Amino acid sequence: MHDEHGHGHDHGHDHHDASSPEIRVEALEDLLVEKGLADRERIDATIRRFEHDIGPMIGADLVARAWADPALRKRLLDDADAVVAEMGMRGPEIEHIEVKANEPGVHNVVVCTLCSCYPWALLGLPPNWYKSPEYRARVVREPRAVLAEMGLELEPETKVRIWDSSSETRFLVLPERPSGTDGWLVERLADLVTRDSMIGVARATDPDPQ
Repeated sequence: MHDEHGHGHDHGHDHHDASSPEIRVEALEDLLVEKGLADRERIDATIRRFEHDIGPMIGADLVARAWADPALRKRLLDDADAVVAEMGMRGPEIEHIEVKANEPGVHNVVVCTLCSCYPWALLGLPPNWYKSPEYRARVVREPRAVLAEMGLELEPETKVRIWDSSSETRFLVLPERPSGTDGWLVERLADLVTRDSMIGVARATDPDPQ
């Protein structure tokens, strides 16, 4: 974990090189498109669906349940692995998960400074900006500036905590529950939870005032 001025790193990552799966997939996609065997717009649409709809809703359901059940929230913060297993949430890159809760005066942000470790099974495909060298480097050095550029302005007194994911541990942010949602069912609460709020670069969506 880094505070706003922390820079230390001491964990294992898989460095991307020419033989990495990510590079190989990109090369294969380019070849298929070049030969007319694949449509890049359709590929991009499918990726967007997994980025914004299918994948993140698994994590959103987990967050909504924690909002609605204080006992579950405590268990999730104490031992997320046990809760995730009990709920039957399985998949890539969630072998060990830690959940960090936002609260008044404290805001958590997740990054992987050396590659792109990310809880795929809970959040779907990682967004391109999460994998970019700029985000990975800058959010540790100047988190408030990065968050402001992404549309999130934090109060000056709010402490920012940066959690550096690794191949051993992935992190998930439990965003603050929006006000005005007392008595809401889990399904309705989940609609307020976005992928970005579970990374920590945004807040959960405010409920429609209507």
